[in-house]
Amino acid sequence: MTDQPRPHHRPMQRSSGFFDEFVGGADPALVTEAGDRAAALLVRGARESDDDAVAERLMHLADTEGIESIAEVWSHSPADSLAGCLWRLYLLRSWVYADAVGVAREFEAGRARAQVARVVAGVADPPGPAELRAMVDQVLRGIADGDFADVLFRAAAFARVVATGRAILGGETDVTRMLALAEQLEAAGHVELARGLA
Repeated sequence: MTDQPRPHHRPMQRSSGFFDEFVGGADPALVTEAGDRAAALLVRGARESDDDAVAERLMHLADTEGIESIAEVWSHSPADSLAGCLWRLYLLRSWVYADAVGVAREFEAGRARAQVARVVAGVADPPGPAELRAMVDQVLRGIADGDFADVLFRAAAFARVVATGRAILGGETDVTRMLALAEQLEAAGHVELARGLA
């Protein structure tokens, strides 16, 4: 083995079609842009429509399209963007519907220690599975016919009560994720409120 340096090789010139040969999915920037546009059109269309059926379709979007389809477009959006907010709201609704009994138990455990958040969330008393489903549906309906900042604040308050309940109950549930969701929704609500006042 010799310690002689390798001869210098000139880099190979690539043709403009070089990158066309690679198939790796959609461009993330284009997916984000499409997600943002879809979110804006969805909310604007629902707000401009006087048809209650539009609000119902908006509420059941994750049921009809699948949460995975929505996630593909919106889950990587910033938390304070419209697409990011919608992703978090649909995720919250899907979770409540998937485990309403467990969510009710966590909400019940947290409501005594997070009383202000409990009031803002607006869950009927006592907070059983049916009441939680009704609340989360009412929150999503607010996208079409309410103040979007209020929608975000209610969802954030709900997540905060559940996070408190999780901390009280202990176990293997993830408190930090739920608290992070609450904080993201609340911060987005403040951004939306400031946008509305500007």
